[in-house]
Amino acid sequence: MNAFMQTAFGITDFWTYLLGTIFIVLLPGPNSMYVLSVAAQRGVRAGYKGACGVFLGDFVLMVLSAAGVASLLKASPALFYVVKYIGAAYLAWIGLSMLRGAVRNWAARGDAAAAASVGKADQSDPFRKALLISLLNPKAILFFISFFIQFVDPAFGYPVLSFSVLGVVAQLCSFAYLTTIIFVGARLADAFRRRRRLSAGMASGVGAMFIGFGAKLATATMN
Repeated sequence: MNAFMQTAFGITDFWTYLLGTIFIVLLPGPNSMYVLSVAAQRGVRAGYKGACGVFLGDFVLMVLSAAGVASLLKASPALFYVVKYIGAAYLAWIGLSMLRGAVRNWAARGDAAAAASVGKADQSDPFRKALLISLLNPKAILFFISFFIQFVDPAFGYPVLSFSVLGVVAQLCSFAYLTTIIFVGARLADAFRRRRRLSAGMASGVGAMFIGFGAKLATATMN
């Protein structure tokens, strides 16, 4: 199989790439945590809108990697630091916003009018927000800079084909995983609607994780 993939598609060590991609996708990250929280709070439809934003963001990162931007970031540490600090600040801002929303939700748990106000405040477009999160996701950035490009045979005459096959594999793994957590989140939706304290607890936990993701990106290296 490896020999066939290298000959036909210019992919070196396909099985290592597949297993590595599965493990990387399964690691908790901003993309999956955001999609899970959206599905739990707003249902399957909103969860898939968020997932579509993730798919588009990952596709953009794949194209940039194939176009040589990954190599540019490796060759220009200053540019890499600018990108990673902007991404870290954005992820931390999302985390703080979630924590503030959780505090308001907790404070409003006995006030129907205030609770409705909190619910209306959380109607941001999940597609657009997930797209930005995906583009600034530390796990995705490091994946496409350090891992993704290693499996393209530089001697292969059609590198676009190699990147396309690798990209389809990554997107299929992501689709299967996000679909699973969307339906898990949707099953939790009723419980979160009935128990505002539980909903606030989840939002604060996800917010804290986003702050952690931002800190991880801020300390990431290209190696």
